[in-house]
Amino acid sequence: AKVKRTVIEIAQDTAVLNADDERCLAMADHTPAENVCYVTMNSEHALVREHIQAGGRGMVLENGMGGQMITLYDNGAHIPLLWTHLIPATLDGRAIHNVQNAMFAAGIAFSMGVKLEEIRHGLRTFDTTFFQAPGRMNVFDEHPFKVILDYGHNPAAVEAMATLAQRLEPSGRKLVVLAAPGDRRDEDIIETAKVCAGKFDHYILKRDDHARGRGQDEVPRMLEQSLLECGVSPEQLEVISSEVEAVNAGLAMAEAGDLLLIFGDEISRCWKQITGFK
Repeated sequence: AKVKRTVIEIAQDTAVLNADDERCLAMADHTPAENVCYVTMNSEHALVREHIQAGGRGMVLENGMGGQMITLYDNGAHIPLLWTHLIPATLDGRAIHNVQNAMFAAGIAFSMGVKLEEIRHGLRTFDTTFFQAPGRMNVFDEHPFKVILDYGHNPAAVEAMATLAQRLEPSGRKLVVLAAPGDRRDEDIIETAKVCAGKFDHYILKRDDHARGRGQDEVPRMLEQSLLECGVSPEQLEVISSEVEAVNAGLAMAEAGDLLLIFGDEISRCWKQITGFK
């Protein structure tokens, strides 16, 4: 947090801060910026409410009759910006992490003087297709099952995608091809498995092409052990070290109505495997 605070310490016009993270919230005391824009997904956030009532700037997620609305407050103005389900990158509002990303993008753009209609247009037209954002929640629906490819390489990113898998509520099983980079700390690799425990029906555990100093099976075995300790049944676990083979195994296992989440390293190759699978 201290390292990332450098951005806030040199901001002159506006510091855009995540009010839902106490470490980010504390950065407000370290900025010389003329304005602070708080972003919160909690419409009852007491500090943000006080900030807005004092004429401050904020991006707030609010519940309405039509769903969830990203709302801008600035200098006493209340401006409904866009329903979350109208933003393609949120998958009808289910991808909560991208709802939050959209709020930050809107807050930053507004603070840079971008017009509201241009912000709305940007949010409405940005998609997480492989062509616009390779490795960022790329969805492929042309098999009888749904495939999502993501580059998630840390526990927070993996947890966000695992949560999305739950919110999508597939009619079939939830399958995952899971990995972690070899140069992460042991506790990070273990945590990557923990945030997935109990959320999938079957786990295929692999390594990245580049082991980054680890043994060939070291990372997938660490994931396996962590999942076992979290109560996942051995029958639900499968170690296939090669990414190519692991992705193929997941595609071959998936049936109609299933959701297959793949955490890929060589994204272009993984996408070719997914789109070329028959």
